[in-house]
Amino acid sequence: MEPMVRHEGLVVCMNRVNVDTDQIIPKQFLKRIERDGFGEFLFFDWRYLPDGSPNPDFELNQPEAQGATILLVDDNFGCGSSREHAVWALRDYGFRVILAPSFADIFYNNCFKNGLLPIRIPRELYKQLSESHARGEWRRMTVDLEQQMAATDHGVTFSFEIDPHKRHMLLRGLDDIGITLQYEADIAAYEASRRPYQFVYA
Repeated sequence: MEPMVRHEGLVVCMNRVNVDTDQIIPKQFLKRIERDGFGEFLFFDWRYLPDGSPNPDFELNQPEAQGATILLVDDNFGCGSSREHAVWALRDYGFRVILAPSFADIFYNNCFKNGLLPIRIPRELYKQLSESHARGEWRRMTVDLEQQMAATDHGVTFSFEIDPHKRHMLLRGLDDIGITLQYEADIAAYEASRRPYQFVYA
């Protein structure tokens, strides 16, 4: 998994609350067994019209949103089911950072296991950032996970809190398996030191 230390990117704002995992990646696209290939279906029902053409009113389809890697969104993002595919779709599309006043717990924890940084921000800050973004006052943001600081290109700077273990995972590019493999030599040594099982047959 790619480490996340410092990221600078274009921001797209979605002023929507309670965006659930079925809106992030609809159930009909959950047939793949790989983690990639979901990005093209991200927010499918909002991104596309019934005839399959791009919806010109959707936030991600705006010209100024092309190439965005940071998502600014309203309360309770990622609610609904526990499908990890929602995070896979966001990562495959290109997002590395999501900022919101609140996240659904399972979605929030899934982000750290897949190299996506979710940042909780105060509602007042969300309102300030989203309104100034809508006015075109800023478009880019720099996020420094090591320092736990973020700054917009129009001079707003703020700190954020991340659980130390989750921060360590992202800084090192580790998922749960990667963390275990750090102790591979110790595990092998322990297994080698154990007495072999002896089976007694009646």
